[in-house]
Amino acid sequence: MFKIGLQGGSYASPSPSARINGRRPRILFITATRIGDAVISTGILKHLLRQNPRALFTVACGPVAAGVFQAMPQLERLILMPKQKMDGHWFKLWGQTLGTRWDQVIDLRGSGTAFFLLARQRRILKGGRRPGLRLAQLAQSMDLSPPPLPIAWYSEADRARARALLPDGTPYIGLGPTANWSGKVWPPAQFVTLFHRLRAEGLTDARPVIFAGPGPTEAALAKPVLDALPDAIDLTGRLTLPEAAACLARTALFVGNDSGLMHLAAAAGAPTLGLFGPSPVDEYAPSGRRTAAVVAPGPAGKAPMDALTVEAALAAAMALLKDEGRIAA
Repeated sequence: MFKIGLQGGSYASPSPSARINGRRPRILFITATRIGDAVISTGILKHLLRQNPRALFTVACGPVAAGVFQAMPQLERLILMPKQKMDGHWFKLWGQTLGTRWDQVIDLRGSGTAFFLLARQRRILKGGRRPGLRLAQLAQSMDLSPPPLPIAWYSEADRARARALLPDGTPYIGLGPTANWSGKVWPPAQFVTLFHRLRAEGLTDARPVIFAGPGPTEAALAKPVLDALPDAIDLTGRLTLPEAAACLARTALFVGNDSGLMHLAAAAGAPTLGLFGPSPVDEYAPSGRRTAAVVAPGPAGKAPMDALTVEAALAAAMALLKDEGRIAA
């Protein structure tokens, strides 16, 4: 069994709990389709793991988010839910979970699935957008205060791969120049300029690491930054999500657009600076012990990313680095 990395949050050893009627409790956790929302939901799972150290968990999520949970402790089953016509994915999930007597069903998607399953306890997050951090919304649905921070799980094999890709002895600055929508993408030239300014401000021996997902769109967004930084380590499309988390945990700083990678970096414990324009920072700012967000000037929900200056991003990045002791205050 792999030893799980828990840099994204504390995980205290819980006291033993009794089995229910001589069996291990089973918990069904229905969570997000997208990587970022899935990462945010890991704080709830972290809480449930503490409260139920003998339970077996089944996690249902979108296919692209599956890697967020692959190395989770006590995971019995991972159910992928590709979207189908006429909400067919919900009927399929019901068929895959109907035969189990669940001790808890937690549905963060607000579906009615939980009402049609045998369950001792149900928690269902109401659908629709609401003001405030998504993290706090999930915690409120579970009556948790303060909200438990997200966590990134990865194995010892993932940690070893990260050490091989990013050896000790060099400070690494992770850059995440991609996003799932072009409106959320900071201009590549701004990323390049910011990296050079960080070097000039004290991280003289820092090396850039470019993080991006698989596929031609991600590669195209990352290419201008890679071309302008010839000494960059290119991790575009090369990593599983647990491997990416292990690599992100080794960075001295991660700067990225509002994306799943930004949330994964924060959960992995990297000092994380999120860059925001038209996307709602009040809902999706990175959540972690060492995080910050900087927002482009302009109307909320309409601010253009190219209005976000390098100077504003640099000031926020330097504040994070000073808090970490990487640069003298």
